[in-house]
Amino acid sequence: MSTVALTIDGREIAVPKGTTIFDAARLNGIAIPTLCHQQNQTPVGVCRVCVVDVGARVYAASCIRECEPGMKVQTASAPVVQARTTLIEMLMADHPTPCARQERSGDCELETMAAAAGVSQPRFARRLSPRGRDDSSLSIAVDHEACILCDRCVRGCDDIKKNMVIGRSGRGYTAHIGFDLDLPMGSSTCVSCGECMVSCPTGALTNKRVVDAQLEGDRLDPEWILQLPVFKGVSGTFLELNQGAVVKRSIPAGETICREGEFGSTAFYILEGTVEVSINTPIGHVQQQDAGGLSRWFRRIRSTLADRQAHTRTEESGRRYIPIDAPVDLPYEKPIAELAAGDLFGEMTCMSFHPRSATVRAKTPVVVLEMLRNVLDILQKNKTFRAELDRKYRQRALETHIRSVPVFAAMPPDFIGYLRERVELMRFSPGEVIVRQGDAADAFYLVRMGFVKVSERHPGGDVVLTYLGRGSYFGEMGLLGGGVRTATCTALDHVDVVKIAGEDFHLMLSRFPAVREALEKVAQERAAMNQRRAAATETVPIDDFLNQGLMEAQSLLVLDLEKCTRCDQCVKACADAHEGVTRLVREGLRFDKYLVATSCRSCRDPLCMVGCPVGSIRRRNSMEIIIEDWCVGCGLCVRNCPYGNLNLHAFGARRKATGCDLCMEHDEPSCVYACPHDAAHRVEPLTYFGGMLGIREQTAKGSTEGTSK
Repeated sequence: MSTVALTIDGREIAVPKGTTIFDAARLNGIAIPTLCHQQNQTPVGVCRVCVVDVGARVYAASCIRECEPGMKVQTASAPVVQARTTLIEMLMADHPTPCARQERSGDCELETMAAAAGVSQPRFARRLSPRGRDDSSLSIAVDHEACILCDRCVRGCDDIKKNMVIGRSGRGYTAHIGFDLDLPMGSSTCVSCGECMVSCPTGALTNKRVVDAQLEGDRLDPEWILQLPVFKGVSGTFLELNQGAVVKRSIPAGETICREGEFGSTAFYILEGTVEVSINTPIGHVQQQDAGGLSRWFRRIRSTLADRQAHTRTEESGRRYIPIDAPVDLPYEKPIAELAAGDLFGEMTCMSFHPRSATVRAKTPVVVLEMLRNVLDILQKNKTFRAELDRKYRQRALETHIRSVPVFAAMPPDFIGYLRERVELMRFSPGEVIVRQGDAADAFYLVRMGFVKVSERHPGGDVVLTYLGRGSYFGEMGLLGGGVRTATCTALDHVDVVKIAGEDFHLMLSRFPAVREALEKVAQERAAMNQRRAAATETVPIDDFLNQGLMEAQSLLVLDLEKCTRCDQCVKACADAHEGVTRLVREGLRFDKYLVATSCRSCRDPLCMVGCPVGSIRRRNSMEIIIEDWCVGCGLCVRNCPYGNLNLHAFGARRKATGCDLCMEHDEPSCVYACPHDAAHRVEPLTYFGGMLGIREQTAKGSTEGTSK
């Protein structure tokens, strides 16, 4: 091999031809500072901190400049040190101090270098990155402010791990690192291998640990974890950085692992044994009955539990299965099922912090892995694990899932078998659009996990039509109609869907006319509801009206403050009618001379529906909220209601969610009837306030059409 003789800092050395100055110095014990260069990566010379004087017109980046015969190199002369210090100072001007890495472990390479060079306060103006922080990934925190564009993460991802996710985006002042097509990291194809984190010299890419999370169980060695087939392909670096985020628990038979309604933050993967999944809350909804009284003024309402056979309500669901946070659905008549080794449960709770949907008890001695969301997120992105989960879902759960949808309940096994390998199982991150209004309709979707927001675009902004949870479906209106999407469907949290291609959807309709008829009926009802809503909202520009949330309401209890004497008869009447517990608070938003009291508004954007772990709260086509029999009393809908208009009613040790039903058992709401001054009215807001807002001419005449009194 031919060699090259040169001089570095006065020392004569010889190195193989093709050696860079940086490596030549390193091999001879001469240290040259650098930021962008690592021994295991191809040098690119972007930070220029390793500049040396080679006697040329300009200084050279030693990491990429090859040695030449007779070259005389100065690595630490005063001018070189000054140039290097200026470069560090310029990098520090674009870097927060301290960054996350310096704050956490004190080893930010740039800040360490700056301290050694005596750079404390850069003379140059700070450049703020317009991208700021990206917290979309559950495993890696991205701080674009701390990024110095050294490209070490790019080379770690592309050259070392061959994942090809990270690259440069933008030019000049707007240059930054990007993921895939400049997506948020959490929405990209990043597998969270951790190579970018260990490559990054600053706090731009850091490990996102789950703070203060201490799981009970056996702490596992990463080497042991990697022996498990489900962790095949998972980064050992990630497991090293997140030790304690997954533990092994051995649970004796009969012990409860988690309870329905409780909040949690972990998921469970069964390694050995069998568990029983059940709902122990009584199946039934809150029924109110006239309990009698001495006179009309003192008539009471008694709340009892009744199932849908004993008390059928308008548009009562006929679902045969109850959706839960597991790869199975529970039969309505007997909500019990079993899970065995290889099954995962608790995904929604872990990823979106929803309450537990069911109680899980060890039927035999059980060994499970309990994990936090960053570990579960890694597993869900792991192709091996994901493929195994999908295979089991197709084998065991797809048929039950399809049959759990009432319109598909009679679907024969042979056609479900036909669909089993043809459907596409897809996952969407929070905020990701699944289908967009106006796009061509090419598929039908079943919601497998998470919640989908359905919204419609109007001149005044988007209107939320509904939220869809597990067991719901969307996409039929576009396929049955003109082939164009009529609404936008967006993932509200981590959403899994079953995608049925348009050709298979149409084949299904051609083979099963009953399914076609049922879907067309649903589509017509939804279209009619949307048209009514559009007609009601097309001319509502009044800011105050919108800002107060009144536009969201379908029905309001309003008190005319010019007539109200604050006698509280409305509140007392409500309490008297509901076993001493009022569902009305005489306080709330004010619009003009009216006080909008706190009672259910049947909102157009029903936030109470978001997150229900068993999908028991929904609304009828009339927009009214209905709580189905299988409510587990977790209270999430009560917490989500921004107006405090839902509450929990105790039935022994169990609770059920309930809201104002306008005293449907009586001729009119008790609060309205009890008002001695004609101040209380139950109204449809657009009709009642239409004249005031200039929306409806007829209400400008002072009409009270649409009121309940």
